[in-house]
Amino acid sequence: MIRLCLLIISLLIVRSIHATEMTDDPVLTMIKIDQLEVRDIGSNNDMAWDAQGWVGQDFDKLWVKIEGEIVDSDIEKIELQLLYSRAIAPYWDAQIGWRHDSKPKPTRDWFVIGIQGLAPYFYETDIALFMGEDGIVGLRTQFEYELLLTQKWILTPEIEANFFSKNDRQVGLGSGLSDINLGLRLRYEITREFAPYIGVEWGKQFGNTADWVREDGEFTSDTKWVAGIRFWF
Repeated sequence: MIRLCLLIISLLIVRSIHATEMTDDPVLTMIKIDQLEVRDIGSNNDMAWDAQGWVGQDFDKLWVKIEGEIVDSDIEKIELQLLYSRAIAPYWDAQIGWRHDSKPKPTRDWFVIGIQGLAPYFYETDIALFMGEDGIVGLRTQFEYELLLTQKWILTPEIEANFFSKNDRQVGLGSGLSDINLGLRLRYEITREFAPYIGVEWGKQFGNTADWVREDGEFTSDTKWVAGIRFWF
């Protein structure tokens, strides 16, 4: 599956490069660290990051997305996505590519098909379908909204939900609704490119995912205060 995903992405990139040579559309880049934060402030000082970047033109881009989490000084999650993105409508891109989970162990690889853009009323939307090994299929939905309190202060609520078609006991993923995460962050834009923030995040596991969490002696829901920085260039 990894080879197939990389082959598809390579072919699409070659197509994009060929199209670039036929137009005057410039090649641009963007890197955005959406979240780089300390969680559970004053306790274990857990950390998390969520970053993405792209290189390409108006219609064709190569995206890289990476997110991870450190809990009790141990790396609990590292997820990397490599995607080819094609504009299909104003504010909307279709994406296809590969996702690799190096943490938790054992590693997992997924074929990715998704859509990303701005829904009505400017809700940032990211919906992705993941097709993994042994016939497991995952669905992730993410929605985010930026509420401008002033020109500098911005409040951002967000929600993420993950669903799976079957159990993957080795990495603790249960079928059906696996987990939901809600976040609320308030940032102050020192410049448009750099902003510190504070906030709160609540997460909960469901179904078999929750059962396995209980078996490990942990709680199925958790609320954490967060503080971090957001920047892009």
